Amino acid sequence: MQARRPRFYPRFNAAPLARAVALSGLMASAPLLAQGGQYTPNTGSVKADEAAMAEFSALEQAAGEAQASSTLPSLPKLFARALDYDAELSRQRHELAATREETPIARSQLLPQLSASGGYMWQDTTNVQTERDDDPRTSSRPGEFTEDYWNVQLSQPLFSVQSWRKLGVADAQIDVAELKVATAERDLALSVSEAYVQAYLASQRLGLLESQQESLELQARQANRAYELGVGNRVDLLESQSRLDQAVADAVEAENEMDNALSELERLTGTRPDMSGLALGELADVSLQRDWGEPDDWIARTVDNLDVLRAREERDMTEADTATRRGGYYPEMNLNLSYSDRHSEDDLRTSEDYTAQVEVSMPLYQGGRTNARVRQGEKRIKADQAAVDNQRNLAAQEVRKRLRSISGSVRRLDALNQAIDSSQLFLDAAKRGEQLGLRDLVDVLDARASLYDQRIKYVDTLGNYALDRLKLQSAVGDLNSDDLADIMALLTTMTREAEPVESSATSRPLARDAR
Repeated sequence: MQARRPRFYPRFNAAPLARAVALSGLMASAPLLAQGGQYTPNTGSVKADEAAMAEFSALEQAAGEAQASSTLPSLPKLFARALDYDAELSRQRHELAATREETPIARSQLLPQLSASGGYMWQDTTNVQTERDDDPRTSSRPGEFTEDYWNVQLSQPLFSVQSWRKLGVADAQIDVAELKVATAERDLALSVSEAYVQAYLASQRLGLLESQQESLELQARQANRAYELGVGNRVDLLESQSRLDQAVADAVEAENEMDNALSELERLTGTRPDMSGLALGELADVSLQRDWGEPDDWIARTVDNLDVLRAREERDMTEADTATRRGGYYPEMNLNLSYSDRHSEDDLRTSEDYTAQVEVSMPLYQGGRTNARVRQGEKRIKADQAAVDNQRNLAAQEVRKRLRSISGSVRRLDALNQAIDSSQLFLDAAKRGEQLGLRDLVDVLDARASLYDQRIKYVDTLGNYALDRLKLQSAVGDLNSDDLADIMALLTTMTREAEPVESSATSRPLARDAR
């Protein structure tokens, strides 16, 4: 009796190598008996009867007609909803609006300051002027009197280095706040895209695993029947049941991953898209971009990376603040104009005054405070410059990492394409062999499970490729809504009967153009 060939284990099977070696030694045992089938001694295999093959054909037909009417939700539309719904982005926008008020606040220190005051007073005074005596030449004033007064004062700064330089600090603060909003939009785009791709992959993986599970259920029944008839062995029966249990566990995991990804999309966009029933189309129709240019060309574009730009603006803001602190060394000059009018029962207190005054003040010594604040600012400039260099290095490393990952994914997808073609040919050969009595139905189901395993790997790799493309564009500050549409178009090419992607009329910028 001929030895049976080793079987293909599904993707998530974690059986130890020792167990695989032990099983390979038992593969020469009697083949599994198909339900109601007949054993053929001259070939060492069991030919399945018409009922078993009809059940297998039903599985093939169900896989080919798997809910092909579902369409892929629009990723650009989900991102557009997220722009209006996300709470973190809304907070950043309110922070930007608040920061923009720094400019009029700083400008106010250069404009005239006008103030008015007034009051009413009652006073009872006892002194030499209020005490009467017998000398008529002695002047007297009322000891008890009331008066009302008011005054207006205008102050105009003529020369103030600190006030002028505070305008530069305010502009730098606004630039930083705008970049924070742009960064929040970029992060939101990546978060929505990642959740979208993960939900799509989990949906496709779930569909493939459910189809694989049906094959394994049929295989387990065949193994159990063969064992009951005495022509199978317990190891094959346990192996079939183990693979079925693993497929069920993997399907549950894929379902949980899809629910988690959809929940994340709901948190970000306020809506829960329908990712169920997406049928996997022809993987050969997927078109991959293969030429990504030289890494140095991409690294040169990292000057537009949002994190680099933000670190640079924060450094410029620190430089502007340090320049303002140096303004403490310079004198200040102000023009003060005032008018006051006082009415009192004491005639000597009644007055009307007009005042014009030019005031110059020069800080001479403040305990070393100005020197310390300037030194502090200079050290912070150096720290911020180091932060700029660090962000630039991180962006360059991200570019290299994503280019390597994209190149690796393309090569892996090419290899998986060939593996899928080989697995399909192997499945066709196994089915033909079963018809000729050279293979049994378990061999056919093994080949079919292997084909599903290769497709699952292809779907996962394509998802990684799609996310790496987005992160590469993000690393050079060039991520926009057109890139999201391209990713959706890529996923659409391997989704059967999916509607064409709706391209937006205008591209919504996510990087510095949003400023």
